[in-house]
Amino acid sequence: MTGLKTGDVFDARERMQSITMRVILTAIFGLNEGEDYRHLERLLHQSLSIRAGRFGSLLLFFPFLRRNWGAWSPGGKLQGTEMAIETLLLKQIALKRMAAENKNENEKPVDMLSLLLTCVDDNGQGLSDTELKDELLTFLFAGHETTATALTWALYWIHRNPEVLQKLQSELGMLSSSDEPEEIAKLPYLTAVVNEVLRIHPVAMLMFPRRVEVAINLAGFELHPGDVLLGCIQAIHERTDLYTDPLLFNPDRFLKSNYSPYEFLPFGGGSRRCIGSALALYEMKLILAYLIKNQVLKLTRRSDHPNQPRRRGFTLGPSRAVRLKIVQDRLTRKQRKTYTASAATFNETLPE
Repeated sequence: MTGLKTGDVFDARERMQSITMRVILTAIFGLNEGEDYRHLERLLHQSLSIRAGRFGSLLLFFPFLRRNWGAWSPGGKLQGTEMAIETLLLKQIALKRMAAENKNENEKPVDMLSLLLTCVDDNGQGLSDTELKDELLTFLFAGHETTATALTWALYWIHRNPEVLQKLQSELGMLSSSDEPEEIAKLPYLTAVVNEVLRIHPVAMLMFPRRVEVAINLAGFELHPGDVLLGCIQAIHERTDLYTDPLLFNPDRFLKSNYSPYEFLPFGGGSRRCIGSALALYEMKLILAYLIKNQVLKLTRRSDHPNQPRRRGFTLGPSRAVRLKIVQDRLTRKQRKTYTASAATFNETLPE
């Protein structure tokens, strides 16, 4: 991780936010540097800070709080930030449209915005600037903060469980030297760890509301047209009839059982399931694989204590900061081999 060295202590969530921000801006716009990148990064951070603050969830459920009562008000700050973000997005859309008109026909899109510009309906009509802007805003807000939070939980649980860390090291040690992303994404134990993180700590506790259209009896409850339902992801993931010891972090459960979309649903379910789920899973696996294979990390003493989820706006994150110390950075090939053979023993030989 840029700017850190052996012996440094870092806040996992802040670092993961920085990484996922770069990923999402690169994937969506092809941006990874420049003034627009830095400006958009700052604006998104400001917006997310307001939404995840003390009044974040109130802004979501009480529209009058989102009104602009002045620059000092949460609604005023949020509106000002969102207008600046929309202006930047429209600028990027205009630049991409110009680039699309001048590019070679055989040249394939390399980012999400360029791909969306090629989409047309049955009548040959493409997306308007407003439609594109709305799609991009969804990706930016839903695909950045949520993934950073999930990665923070992953680093917390992996480094609280030496056996889990050792199994991951062993699996990663068997990779070919090329470390192809597709090869990493298919690793069974890494996949099981990511799934267990999302099971025990789904980033969103509730699904989006559904309105009943036809009268139905569901599990003994009479539901009528107009009723509004919210599925509780957290409650489903803690059902003892589905998961043995549901409060225990145990990735092995995903190696022994295949859970249906009605039992394991960290990204929601049905036609409104999160459209970014595949990207989020792929991103989590690659980032975790890189960190675990190239660095030895250790939770600080305070972070090693049990950490409970806390509401951050509409999502759930760690109640206390997860801080890790870089015990050793940039492992040599020999050290990786030794660590893969016995992670626990190798860890004891490293300096504090």
